[in-house]
Amino acid sequence: VQLVESGGGSAQAGGSLTLSCVASIYPARVNCVAWFRQAPGKEREGTASISFNGHSPFYADSVKGRFTVSRDSGQKTVYLQMDSLIPEDTGMYYCAMSPLCFSTQPPQRIYVWGQGTQVTVS
Repeated sequence: VQLVESGGGSAQAGGSLTLSCVASIYPARVNCVAWFRQAPGKEREGTASISFNGHSPFYADSVKGRFTVSRDSGQKTVYLQMDSLIPEDTGMYYCAMSPLCFSTQPPQRIYVWGQGTQVTVS
């Protein structure tokens, strides 16, 4: 099982980027894909997640109203649309598979991590 992120790059404050996370396969036990980010010198934090069971997506307070997570099940792809970017959004963004999403917090158990894609906002 592999996850591959793409779409990172540089953007100006106020701009937009769309990240993609493509899975080689989705094992039956996976019901959630999440996005995490890690800023330089900081711990990795959950940013957004989407459930395959139709539950409400999770967004960190810092990105609510600016980021949107979505899924194209046919293409095995999860997207993170990032609008109104601010310099604090700079960091490495990772997608991850989990058995369970929560609507109020990031998933707690991760099966597989992607390699990450860098986002830089100036």
